[in-house]
Amino acid sequence: MKLLLDTHAFLWWCTDDPKLSLTARNAIADEANEILVSAASAWEIATKYRLGKLQQASQAVSRFNELVAADGFTHLPITHVHALRAGSFDVDHRDPFDRMLAAQSEIERVPLVTLDPAFAMFGIRTYW
Repeated sequence: MKLLLDTHAFLWWCTDDPKLSLTARNAIADEANEILVSAASAWEIATKYRLGKLQQASQAVSRFNELVAADGFTHLPITHVHALRAGSFDVDHRDPFDRMLAAQSEIERVPLVTLDPAFAMFGIRTYW
């Protein structure tokens, strides 16, 4: 199974945070699964760290690639197709990171590992 991690799921995995559900934790740990980490998550982490909203994320900023590679995860770049879809969702949701993750989930046809109920409005599959 292929799964795309929402930014909080990626950070909670990296920090072994108990807020990550057991179902999500087991799926991420299962080596038979391909785990995708979006460039949007790198962008979101760096932005929120710079703004002081994620002070605990300094390691995630400085070692993002290393953290993704350490567990054998796969980077998911942002393409123009993803960007066009993110911008065209007809939903009242202003978070550009969420819009991008929803677009990538839809286009790549992979569930998004997320606790965030806001993704329901995008009509994508989620996993938690």
